[in-house]
Amino acid sequence: MIDIQSYLEEIQEAVYENRKQMAVLVDPDKFDESRTSEFFQKLPKDTTHVLVGGSEVEEGRTSTVVKAIKNVCELPVILFPGDHSQISSHADALLFLSLISGRNPEFLIEQQVRSVEKIRNTNLEIIPTGYILIEGGKKTSVQKVSNTVPLVQSDIQQIVNTALAGQYSGKKLIYLEAGSGAQFPVSAAIIRSVKKVLEIPVIVGGGIRSIEQLHLAYNAGADLVVIGTAFENDSFKH
Repeated sequence: MIDIQSYLEEIQEAVYENRKQMAVLVDPDKFDESRTSEFFQKLPKDTTHVLVGGSEVEEGRTSTVVKAIKNVCELPVILFPGDHSQISSHADALLFLSLISGRNPEFLIEQQVRSVEKIRNTNLEIIPTGYILIEGGKKTSVQKVSNTVPLVQSDIQQIVNTALAGQYSGKKLIYLEAGSGAQFPVSAAIIRSVKKVLEIPVIVGGGIRSIEQLHLAYNAGADLVVIGTAFENDSFKH
């Protein structure tokens, strides 16, 4: 029997080998599937994953967009859902997110429970992920939809403790998020402090608009960096 490596194992192996990874985040609500080929021709050559999801997405849009992407792109397509309605069996894997920085049960466990009936009948690889929302200089869609307050960047110990709590509770990834369209990204000091104590991979996203910011995140310890709004707007300089 052939041992097929899982998407999580591929990320873990890259961390072990010190290979940095980069994902482009596609928001189905803002994506024009008629221009899918054009969009993916512009992908930075170092892109390793495609994430699909948004804070508020019309039901059915996620599957439409995922199918369009799968037709032109061979990279792993991983769901990054804002709620249970954004589950698509056409993707490869799912970041099973829990908003551990907030205290709203709707996004700590309720949305997860509501997604189970959809997930159990798919072949999606489920990757338990601790999602930590960190202030990025503006009120983001995640903050509005989740009705939670982001952790302040100056309280690094609280962020570290939250990340460790996620690891101790069985999460396989920790996602540090400044939010879509953030004015500034998660600081290098935060990334460095979190990476120092964790034994699981660290994903960083939100507010990264340049190759310099990308490498700052990598150098601080980010294992996988997510580029979203900047790439959508053709403003990411690579």
